[in-house]
Amino acid sequence: MRVKVLSRNPDHYVRETKLDLQRVPRNYDPALHPFEVAREYTRALNATKLERVFAKPFLSSLDGHRDGVNCMAKHPKSLSTVLSGACDGEVKIWNLTKRQCIRTIQAHEGFVRGMCARFCGTSFFTVGDDKTVKQWKMEGPEYGEEEEPIHTILGKTVYTGIDHHWKEAIFATCGHQVDIWDEQRTSPMCSLTWGFDSISSVKFNPIETYLLGSCASDRNIVLYDMRKSTPLKKVILNMRTNTLCWNPMEAFVFTAANEDYNLYTFDMRHLESPLMVHMDHVSAVLDVDYSPTGKEFVSASFDKSVRIFPVNKGHSREVYHTKRMQHVITVKWTSDNKYILCGSDEMNIRLWKANASEKLGVLAPREKAAMNYNQKLKEKFQYHPKIRRIAQHRHLPKSIFCQIKEQRIMREARRRKELNRRKHSKPGSIPVVSERKKHIVAVVK
Repeated sequence: MRVKVLSRNPDHYVRETKLDLQRVPRNYDPALHPFEVAREYTRALNATKLERVFAKPFLSSLDGHRDGVNCMAKHPKSLSTVLSGACDGEVKIWNLTKRQCIRTIQAHEGFVRGMCARFCGTSFFTVGDDKTVKQWKMEGPEYGEEEEPIHTILGKTVYTGIDHHWKEAIFATCGHQVDIWDEQRTSPMCSLTWGFDSISSVKFNPIETYLLGSCASDRNIVLYDMRKSTPLKKVILNMRTNTLCWNPMEAFVFTAANEDYNLYTFDMRHLESPLMVHMDHVSAVLDVDYSPTGKEFVSASFDKSVRIFPVNKGHSREVYHTKRMQHVITVKWTSDNKYILCGSDEMNIRLWKANASEKLGVLAPREKAAMNYNQKLKEKFQYHPKIRRIAQHRHLPKSIFCQIKEQRIMREARRRKELNRRKHSKPGSIPVVSERKKHIVAVVK
């Protein structure tokens, strides 16, 4: 005779210590939980509302410059160190944990046009209006020593930008042309030019380190290969590109900040049309920088705001502004993916959270679990109208709000005019041009 005996494993319900929480057995059969979706929707709605309640992104302001902040550079080895250059030729090194300036250098006469740190973090380079390239020690001078550069290179024209190779003792400057320099020499290894206009920005690719990209004031974005010593190809846009930034995770992808209020993400292998057009700013975009994950980037604009864009979306997920902030000239995303730094006209550097509602400090395991659960709920219900409206709503300055409204009307009018012209013309005489291809004039190889 067989007798079936009920058996329970004590590990499934007995607490290890009396301080532990009671374990509750759960049956996940959906038939037993008919109101699960309704309950989860309510939780997602509350999580979205709380996210907006706790969205306080501004952390602090680093003031000390006596003129507008024109450029910034990150320390490659230290998260808490950042460098900034101003329009009066002054360079400051900041400690972000103490939120104070640890060193000031009078580097140039006139503007500091560009700066970059060496890949090992022992020194940094600056270029200015006085036609010089200077290399400085990252550490301050010893007691009794004078503050002097390690090397000074005198050029023939004004340099407008500089960037350092990610692995070798090579750096590139731009101005009248793109020059590639060896740190040990006072004349360039090679000079690259295509066209006759001034070049505003040059950037090394962080993955394929022999590739460079530059932006010229004749509306070109030119790509170079250091191994060939000749330009590869260029794309001509409708308006001038101010700067570009390479994606640190995808070797051939870069984003360009343009004067026509948009940003364009390109794949350098297919320049005929951008991968994405990012449209939200209402004035010229002056700077752009990628997050270390390569999934998002931050842009600085003349419209006195900073926006964060996902790489694969046309509209920003976040916009930062303050009443005192003027035209934002430079922006950087810190290497730990947590903070954003922006430098603006009114002599301040501002520190923001990359995730506006993120809680700073140590999180308890239960807090982390609750945050992850809420995040998954928000993702699950993100397209529900009510949740979407709350998640996307942002308070904007009146000037930006009115300009967005005005541009929407203008865009709608242009679209209507094009439809009317097509309707009253011979079929096929007016081709349909996609939004992505509208802004590209030509690609030259």
